[in-house]
Amino acid sequence: MIGKTISHYEILEKLGEGGMGVVYKARDTRLDRPVGIKFLPPHLSQKEDAKKRFVQEAKAASALDHPNICTIYEIDEIPEGQMFIVMAHYEGETLEERVKKGGIGVEEACDIVEAVAGGLAEAHRRGIVHRDIKSSNILITGGGRAKIIDFGLAKLAEQSHLTREGTTLGTVKYMSPEQARGDEVDHRTDIWSTGVLLYEVITGRKPFRGDYDQAVIYSILNDEPPGIKTLRPEAPAAVEKVIKKALAKDPEQRYQRIEDLAADVRSVREAARTKTASGRPDREKRSIAVLPFVDMSPQKDQEYFCDGLAEELINALAHIKPLRVVARTSAFSLKGGKYDVREIGEKLNVDTVLEGSIRKAGERLRITAQLVSAADGYHIWSEKYDRKLEDIFAIQDEISLAIVDKLKIELLGDEATRLVKRGTENLEAYDLYIRGRFFWEKRGEGLKRAVEYFEKAIEKDPNYAEAYAGIAESYNLLSFYGYLLSREAIPIARENALKALEINDTIAEAHNALGWIHQYHDWDGSAAEQEFKRALELNPTYTPAHYWYASMLSLTDRDDEMLRENERAIEVDPLSVVAHAQYGWDLIGRLKLDQAEEKLKRALELNPDYALAHWLLGWVYDLMSKDDQAITELRKSVELSGRNPWILSTLGNVYGKVGRTAEALEVLTELQERSENEYVQSLYFAYAYAGLGELEETLTWLEKAYEAHELWLIVIGRFWHMDPVFEKIRDDPRFQAFVRKILASIR
Repeated sequence: MIGKTISHYEILEKLGEGGMGVVYKARDTRLDRPVGIKFLPPHLSQKEDAKKRFVQEAKAASALDHPNICTIYEIDEIPEGQMFIVMAHYEGETLEERVKKGGIGVEEACDIVEAVAGGLAEAHRRGIVHRDIKSSNILITGGGRAKIIDFGLAKLAEQSHLTREGTTLGTVKYMSPEQARGDEVDHRTDIWSTGVLLYEVITGRKPFRGDYDQAVIYSILNDEPPGIKTLRPEAPAAVEKVIKKALAKDPEQRYQRIEDLAADVRSVREAARTKTASGRPDREKRSIAVLPFVDMSPQKDQEYFCDGLAEELINALAHIKPLRVVARTSAFSLKGGKYDVREIGEKLNVDTVLEGSIRKAGERLRITAQLVSAADGYHIWSEKYDRKLEDIFAIQDEISLAIVDKLKIELLGDEATRLVKRGTENLEAYDLYIRGRFFWEKRGEGLKRAVEYFEKAIEKDPNYAEAYAGIAESYNLLSFYGYLLSREAIPIARENALKALEINDTIAEAHNALGWIHQYHDWDGSAAEQEFKRALELNPTYTPAHYWYASMLSLTDRDDEMLRENERAIEVDPLSVVAHAQYGWDLIGRLKLDQAEEKLKRALELNPDYALAHWLLGWVYDLMSKDDQAITELRKSVELSGRNPWILSTLGNVYGKVGRTAEALEVLTELQERSENEYVQSLYFAYAYAGLGELEETLTWLEKAYEAHELWLIVIGRFWHMDPVFEKIRDDPRFQAFVRKILASIR
C-alpha cells in the first residue's frame, strides 16, 4: 500500500493496525497537507445497508466541530469496495501508549478525561453516541490535546454482525454492562467507558480484567473494581467517587449527562492544582473580607475613591489561590453598619478582615489600613500612609504584599506579578475609572453615567483595558434592562470587550462581557462557556461571571453544573442579592419552585427593595397558580423599578390571564404611549397580548422581536413549555413553529 495513490492521497507510511482497520499517514496532493487514512476491514463493507448507515453517521460525526474530536475530511471507497476514512493527521501518540509510559499525574489525568468528556458532550448534543471509547481511540497530540477518533465504527461493526471473537479484548474491557449483554445502548454507555478511561489513566490498569473475553464480561456484570487507593494511595478520595458513579452497573444510577461527569472531574483537578509541582501538601487556605474604606475627608465627597481602593485590593488578592477573598458586593453590603469584627467574620465566613479609612485633601492622602482576626478581634497588622495622591498605586501594592506576608502565604508562579499589576499609570484616568465603577455598581440609570466616566478615562489613557471592559459590561446591562435596543448596544459592547482583550487578555470583566454577548446575543453557548471559564480562572471572586455562567448552564439543561456554579457564586459573595436572585431564576427554569421561592425570599431579606427579586417571585407564584400573590409581587416590582416596561408587561400578562381585562388593557395602553418617546421592546407587547390570549397580535410582536434579535427570545426558546407567559397560546401550532425557529438559531 505504501507508495500508492488512492484518489488524491499519496500513502506515505503505516501508523497502526487494529480490529477496526489499518491506519496510514498520507499526503493530500491537492491541498499539500498530511492526513490520516483508515482503511476499514473488508467484512465491514460487505452489507450495503450497514455501509449506508455508517456513511450517514460518519457524515454526522464529520459535522462535529470540537477541539477534542478528530476532524473527518472524507469518507470514500476504493474500486474493490473497501471503505476508507480520511481524517486530520496529528503528531503524537495514543492515550494507550501514554498510559504505558506511566507517570501521569492526577491533574493531567483529569485534564485528559475532561477533554474527552467535552468532545463526547458535543456529540451527545447532536444525538451521536460513540460506543467504543477506549484509550487507543484517544490521540494525544504533540501539543497535549486529546482527540477522539473512530465515531461510528462500533455501530458499523454491530450492524455488520461482527462476532464477539472478532472484537478486540481491549474493546471488551471498556464495555458497559448493557453493551456486554447485547442490550440496546444510549449515551450512558459512553459515560461508563469514560469512567473506565479515568480509572485507567489514574491507576495504569483497567478496572475489569480477565484472561479471555467472557471472563472480562463476567467481571463487568458482577464485580466491583479494586479501589483506587489500593493501587494509587496518593489519589484523592474525590476521584474514586466520580469513578464509582460513572461505573454504576445500572445506567439509571450513573451520571445521566457526560457534562456532569466532566464537572466533577474538573473539581477533582482544581483540588489537585492546589498542590505544588514538588508534591508538597496543599497551601493553607486563608480567607479575607476587604471592607470599603471609610471616607474621612473634610467634604465627605470621596466615597467613590474609598470604594475604588477597596475594590482594587479585592481584585489583587483574588489572584492568590490559597486565599479565599469575599467578593465586593458582600463586603460592601456591610458599609455603614455598626458590626463587630466577629459578626463580620460570621456573616461573611472569613477568618480575617481588612478595614481602613482615607482622608484626601487636595493632592495629599492619609490612608490607615488594619488587618484584624475575625476570631478574636486581634490586630494582626496596621499601617498609616501619609503620601501624595500620585503614590496611590504604590500604597495598593504595599497593602497587598503586607497582607500576604502577615498571613504567611507563599506566592507561587506568577502570583506575585499579578498581585501588583495595574491597568494604568495615569492618575487622572484611574480616578475617572473608579468613579465609573462606582456608578456601574448602582445599575439602572447609573450605567449611563458609568459609561461617561469610562470614556473619559480612555481619553486620558487610550490603553486602559479595564475601562474598555467597563464600557462593554455597561452596554450589556443597558440592553439587559431594556434601556437600549440590543442591536444598538451589543456591537458597542463587543467592540470594547475585544479592544480590552487586545490590550490585555487577562481582564476577567472583558471575558465575562464577551461570554454574555455570545450567550444572549449570538446564542452560542459553547463560545460563551469558554469566555465565562476564562473569566473565572482569572478572577474567581468575580460574581457576575459565576451567575451568568450558571444561567448559561441552565439554558443548556446542565442542571448539576448550574446548581454548583450558583453555589460557588454565593460562596464567594454570600450577601449578594443579585447572586441569590439569579439562583432563584435558574431554579424557576427547572421548575424547582419551592427552592426558587426560598432563594428569592433570601434575596429580599438582603434588599427588600430589589425589583428583580419581586418580579421573579411573582413569576414563581404565577407558576404556582397563586394569582393574588403573583400580582402583589409584580406590582411591587413595577413601582420599585420605576415602571420598567419589561416588568410592567409581565404584570399585564397576569392581569389578562386572570380575567382582569381592563387592567391588562391599561398596561397595553401605557406601553404604546411610552413607545412613542422611549425604547420599548416588541417582546413586551407580545407578553401583554399573550395574557389576553390574542394569538395574532402575540405572533406579530414575536416576529418583530425576532427581526430585532431581542435578547430574551433565547429564554422563550428554551423554556416555552413551562413559561407561564404563553400558557394561553402554548399549544397553538403557529406558536410552536415560532419556537422551533428560535431553537434552530441557537448554537
